Amino acid sequence: MANKIRLATTSLAGCFGCHMSLLDIDERILELAELVEFNRTPITDIKHCGDCDVGLIEGGVCNSENVHVLREFRGNCKILVAVGACAINGGLPAMRNFIPLGECLKEAYIDAIGVENAQIPSDPELPLLLENVHPIHELVKVDYFLPGCPPCADVFWKFLTDLIGGREPSLPYELIHYD
Repeated sequence: MANKIRLATTSLAGCFGCHMSLLDIDERILELAELVEFNRTPITDIKHCGDCDVGLIEGGVCNSENVHVLREFRGNCKILVAVGACAINGGLPAMRNFIPLGECLKEAYIDAIGVENAQIPSDPELPLLLENVHPIHELVKVDYFLPGCPPCADVFWKFLTDLIGGREPSLPYELIHYD
């Protein structure tokens, strides 16, 4: 495994759809396994990222835990790749940026239909919410961006095989989708 590129992934505030899209490379995952050593990924279930060559990260930054995970992940990755709309621009989680945080919490935990024993959670185990959801490049340096919601499996395959092959990753227009 000494010659293999170490690949890690993680997810912040999002739907995990980008990870599902990566797994949609289907049988090509076996070809990828010949070229990379999987570190923290859904395939390995490793909880903390060790030093790696390439880190793929999806999701926006919405709470203190996301900030911690993002900074730790960036510190362990030689190359960091923002994957999907949430990582690149905040995506759907950033829709709350247009409403004050207190109003969002009140709507979800006090005024929502079916809520019983209404109170806003304040358990010390819960990470503190940030006032706004942020794209990851606002907190750390990002080396590459894979757009889409989510990027399709072929985008992952093309990007990773270019990078592993020593080529500057180039995504043809027909691979980029925003649906």
